[in-house]
Amino acid sequence: MKKLFTIAGFFVFILIFLTGCGPSYVTVGVRPQTPVYVRTSAPGPGYIWVEGEWTSGSHGYVYKTGYWTQPRRKYHQYIPGNWKKGKRGWYWVSGQWR
Repeated sequence: MKKLFTIAGFFVFILIFLTGCGPSYVTVGVRPQTPVYVRTSAPGPGYIWVEGEWTSGSHGYVYKTGYWTQPRRKYHQYIPGNWKKGKRGWYWVSGQWR
């Protein structure tokens, strides 16, 4: 009986581990259009504009508007996010600092 529980526990662990290994993004059938909004002027010299980002929510993607920020240490350039077409539809790749 102890051996049966050990084997069953092992298979449950493997199933839980493998279900978390799928794609970590949400896809949509039609790529959303970027909303139009007014970009304010920079709050001071040396600020960089970070474009808006799409974040996945419970009902698809939600757009967060861009903002001004100072460059992060060791990083001087912000690479904006973009939409990629996958097998199941469109998905958002977040922007990053380089």
